[in-house]
Amino acid sequence: MLPIFLGACSTGTVILLPGQDGHRTAVAVKQGDHEVVLDRAYAAATQTPFGPWPYKSTPQEVEADFGAALAAQPMRPATFSLNFIEGKDELTDDSRQIVESVFSEISKHPVPDVVVIGHTDTVGSDQSNDALSLQRAEAVRTELIRRGVAADSVVAGGRGKRELLVPTADGVAEPRNRRVQIIVR
Repeated sequence: MLPIFLGACSTGTVILLPGQDGHRTAVAVKQGDHEVVLDRAYAAATQTPFGPWPYKSTPQEVEADFGAALAAQPMRPATFSLNFIEGKDELTDDSRQIVESVFSEISKHPVPDVVVIGHTDTVGSDQSNDALSLQRAEAVRTELIRRGVAADSVVAGGRGKRELLVPTADGVAEPRNRRVQIIVR
């Protein structure tokens, strides 16, 4: 994951923001031979004639200086993974429960852009896996459209067994590879 930071070019200031997913991030600020590592939320550095000067910013400072820019950012993409029964385009019971989360996320986007990518395990021929992965993606796309997502907002594609989540040899029935990835932007 890339660090989340703000940079104000006119002031030469960099502020590390908290990660939205709770993961810690870091960024190094270099100026000449000097370097400061920002590795905590609101850690900041500003350029000086002697190199970067570290300091602790605050949420209030970030809002005052960058609030408008932050508010104008598009929402981050959300990714969902739905698994399928072997050899079919039928969702597993666990994945059926995730579908509502997908719709909830789509409703947060004023103009959603949804990408649905089907995958298979390594059982079967390349040709049959390509067809099945696309069939799975199209089944999900059809359900999204049936439930109100604009058809021109959803694209579907199949990758067959080319992008395995769990690397296996040919002929291995790995349930985690039988999936559709949904990316909502």
